[in-house]
Amino acid sequence: MNPADAEPAARIQVLVVDDEKPLAGMIAAYLSREGYQTRLAHTGPDAVAAAQEDAPDVVVLDLGLPGMDGVEVCRRIRTFSDCYIIMVTARTDEVDKLIGLSVGADDYLTKPLSMRELVARVQTVLRRPRTPTGTTPRVEEPARVFGDLRVDVAGREVHVGGVLIDLTPTEFDILATLASRPKLAFSRRQILDEVWGESWVGDDHVVDVHVAHLRHKLGDDSTAPRYVRTVRGVGYRMGLG
Repeated sequence: MNPADAEPAARIQVLVVDDEKPLAGMIAAYLSREGYQTRLAHTGPDAVAAAQEDAPDVVVLDLGLPGMDGVEVCRRIRTFSDCYIIMVTARTDEVDKLIGLSVGADDYLTKPLSMRELVARVQTVLRRPRTPTGTTPRVEEPARVFGDLRVDVAGREVHVGGVLIDLTPTEFDILATLASRPKLAFSRRQILDEVWGESWVGDDHVVDVHVAHLRHKLGDDSTAPRYVRTVRGVGYRMGLG
């Protein structure tokens, strides 16, 4: 169920992780003003412990942390939670941003932060459904099958050869988008609009990083992909499996 639609903001938990305590406090204050419940952590180990204890809906995660960097924190959180993770980095090097996304982050921002943009990004990720939304009865959508790959959109599960594959919410949403119209070649911008929302602003190559990670989990060979094909000069489309 989509947290943003299912419950008021006051019930949505946001974990803010940054070793700059004044900045972390400012982020938490802005989010609290929007009605979100917030908790702070200032080290990597404390962030993992807080995520395990509170099960937050969103984690705003700084890349440079004492004790354990943000990339490792992200990896560890992904072993027990499918919460939305927004990475924050003071480094403008594109590699740092993409490394964070490759371990399961859903979005990224660079410092100095615009608090208004941060709040907008939190609102955007929360609009992505983790399970089907709505209370109106409807016919359950059948699973889509591409060779050994089975995409169960209603249950938000993916199997390859009968084995359940553990995808992040963003990875699943990209795959479900491609599977929804398997004959269509989606541009990166179209994928961004479908998954991140039309208001999202950023480098569209974040799609490539998520697709690379998705292929790895599916056991798809990028040089001869069976499930997610590259359409040169356009973007991606589903393969036959």
